[in-house]
Amino acid sequence: MDISTDTLIDLFLFVVICTAVLFYLGARSGVGNRVSTRLRTLTEARPGAGSSSANANMPPLKRLLRRLARFGDRLPLFDAMQRTRLATVLRQAGLRSPLALSILASAKLGCGVALVLLLQATAPDLLGTTLSMRALAGIGAFVIGLILPEYALKHRVKNRQRQIESALPNALDLLVICTNAGYSLAASMGRSARELERVCPALADELNVTTGELQLSGDSNAALRNLADRVGTPSVRSLVATLIQAQQYGTPITQSLRMLARTERNTRMLALEEKAAKLATKITVPMILFILPTVVLIAGGPAALNLMSAFGGR
Repeated sequence: MDISTDTLIDLFLFVVICTAVLFYLGARSGVGNRVSTRLRTLTEARPGAGSSSANANMPPLKRLLRRLARFGDRLPLFDAMQRTRLATVLRQAGLRSPLALSILASAKLGCGVALVLLLQATAPDLLGTTLSMRALAGIGAFVIGLILPEYALKHRVKNRQRQIESALPNALDLLVICTNAGYSLAASMGRSARELERVCPALADELNVTTGELQLSGDSNAALRNLADRVGTPSVRSLVATLIQAQQYGTPITQSLRMLARTERNTRMLALEEKAAKLATKITVPMILFILPTVVLIAGGPAALNLMSAFGGR
């Protein structure tokens, strides 16, 4: 059987692409894979960590998540810097489980494979006609699938930060009331978190975590800085800086919180006024495209019909 030159070139390019991908993934495994393997070994070596009875009594969803995390630990998708960055993003998204990063790695791989299979099933012509073009298109779809979970995670972070920003002035007012009543900082945050559970669960969760850190550790500055790192918004960083300065210099916390709450409300009002001022500019294009043609048709349509009938009668 004769093999054409184009087929040989396609096979050669396919082998080169697959070899490059495998070499790239193997080169990135490095120290991070060895550290995760060592950590997994130490975890499994603890008493009762791998007991079959505990796994049998575990809920199915939790068992599935543990399997995904175990599979994600073996994937060489992240290096040390990427793991640190993604761990910060996961904390800002409210995902503080130690298995979150490993589950994210499994989700990225699954999304990439699913996108390639979906593209192959729905639109196989888009992958090309030759083997090399199919390989390149498949790798491109796989890379896009790897990126999609991170975009979804960043979208979750933005929504959560927006919710926290909108509820922060009310939380500051609650902190002012609690500190005026003689509560400590930890007790004030705990009471404010209970009041905000229905209004803003994200901010209530962060305040609860900070309350626990303040009660367990004696370093209040570290607990407050952890709050700023978990949320990652300028308003919360300003709140943390204000509380730290008030504790360092002995200034009244109530007065500082009241001024910060007033500043936050003024900032929100200015942001709303800025958005309202931009509406006139933003609505110009929809008016030109959709409203103006309708007005011209209604106003000039009868006159055009009368002219057509007058010239048609002649």
